[in-house]
Amino acid sequence: MHSPDVTAVFELPDETATQQLGEKLAPLLQPGLVVYLEGDLGAGKTTLSRALIRALGHTGPVKSPTYSLVEVYVISSLYLYHFDFYRFESPEEFLDAGFDEYFNDASVCLVEWPERAEGCVPPADLRLRLYHAGVGRVLEALADSPKGQACLNALIPAMGADSSSAMPAPR
Repeated sequence: MHSPDVTAVFELPDETATQQLGEKLAPLLQPGLVVYLEGDLGAGKTTLSRALIRALGHTGPVKSPTYSLVEVYVISSLYLYHFDFYRFESPEEFLDAGFDEYFNDASVCLVEWPERAEGCVPPADLRLRLYHAGVGRVLEALADSPKGQACLNALIPAMGADSSSAMPAPR
């Protein structure tokens, strides 16, 4: 059973499906968008991010920001920041690191483990919750702003043609 605030559910039977979702999401990202990536360790957050960043045209390595806390990608005129706050011991570390400056109208911010910076990290436009489902994953998408809803509205039909299924969740 999905929570009542879920906007769409994507069944991702394997890693390829997770990568395809990232590839479909990439061109829908607009500057100023904040995307939370939520889920347990190994749920596919970095796999999704890596596919998304490569689909935007980044040809170099795409590392998990677990130890660096942020990886910066300048792709064409888009500034994309991939954060991982897993190692934070308190939300104030976000402010101490000066990360608030990265969240602006000219950048896209992907945030893993946003709850570790709760109260300091700006609110999400789009929240993507990944769950283990047998050998695959389930992704619940929640739009928290008009920008997030527009992105999700474009993603649902884009995913409909793939082997992954997207379905509006009950409201």
